[in-house]
Amino acid sequence: MIACGLDFGTSNSAIGIARGDAVALAPLEDDKTLIPSAVFFDYEAHRVLFGSAAISAYVGQTEGRLMRALKTILGSPLIDEKTSLGSRMVPLAEVVGIFVRHLKDKAEAFAGQKITAVVHGRPVHFVDGDAEADARAQAVLETIARQAGFNHVVFVPEPIAAAWHYEQTVQAEELVLIADIGGGTSDFSVVRIGPQRRGRLDRTEDILSTAGVRVGGTDFDSALSLAAVMPLFGLGTQLVEKDLPMPNALYHELATWATINFAYTYKNERELGALALEACEPEKVGRLLTVLGKRLGHRVAFAVEDAKIALSAMDDAEVSLDFVEHGLAAAATRGGFEGAIGTRTDRLYRTACDCIAAAGLDGAAIDTVFLTGGSSRVPAVRAAIAEAAPAARLATGSDLLSVASGLTQMAGRMA
Repeated sequence: MIACGLDFGTSNSAIGIARGDAVALAPLEDDKTLIPSAVFFDYEAHRVLFGSAAISAYVGQTEGRLMRALKTILGSPLIDEKTSLGSRMVPLAEVVGIFVRHLKDKAEAFAGQKITAVVHGRPVHFVDGDAEADARAQAVLETIARQAGFNHVVFVPEPIAAAWHYEQTVQAEELVLIADIGGGTSDFSVVRIGPQRRGRLDRTEDILSTAGVRVGGTDFDSALSLAAVMPLFGLGTQLVEKDLPMPNALYHELATWATINFAYTYKNERELGALALEACEPEKVGRLLTVLGKRLGHRVAFAVEDAKIALSAMDDAEVSLDFVEHGLAAAATRGGFEGAIGTRTDRLYRTACDCIAAAGLDGAAIDTVFLTGGSSRVPAVRAAIAEAAPAARLATGSDLLSVASGLTQMAGRMA
């Protein structure tokens, strides 16, 4: 039997195959083993595109619909929603299934045979503080996996998979806090690892605790968008006669990856047109009408995401919005960004502390903090997690592939 390890991520995904001890990540875009978690339904050519090709088609203004951050719907009421694809209304869970099936097809092409067993990553919590909703989210994902053709499905918390990956690099026993900061969730585990433990089949006693919180990179995008960009589209603008600010629900919808497509309704455009006549700054509301009319919400989100990434290395960044209006740009600073995400980084710190405490330890007992996941690159995130174990060594690996590698290594035990 051949098995695979599947890391279906909010922003990016990867899949690897395992035949016993031989493991390898499958190429998903040319020779790249990582693919953006994006699907584009091309209305012109009547085809479905994935990953970078999906994003390129959208940016190139091909007529169609882009879907991104699909994983975030699993732990939200959106799992029961449908989206408009041309003349059809399609359940969002079905869109997730289309993407998972694509990953499986790529892995099978790489392996040269059918794959029916999968070690599937999952966050520690799909939903914070709601065990029933969390179980339902996993059940939906398992149904999707089985419909894609996986007959044997095992779920593993993503920080455990990351620990398995990190363990292959250590030379001595360590007590490690794994911090997997992804696009939609942040997950932690305290694990004992070491060269003498790698060969053990049962690692239950080595996993001392896990914890998770529904905070991730897409939340940071949303916070930066609302703080720096949406004011250029009228957020906070006063309505003259009512002496009230513009309603903010639409801005939040456009600032959130999973709900951008829901903003594109004739009702929203009609109501916004009326509000533009009442606004103190009608030109700003006019820009928002342009975003809705031309379906530019994802382009705004991509521009914000680029600025977020830039702020990990620089103190200032520009969010170019030239595609909305010539010369339009928003200024973003690291200080402003850190202020906008402050409540979220506080939650990461508290969750890391809770994970350590659940293991019956204090921060001083942790030897190493292993940071993984794309959002672990944000300086404020790293600082918040490091504060939970201030004496620990900070270690990093393959930020975007460590979970997939660990899942695939674990799949090797099934093969």
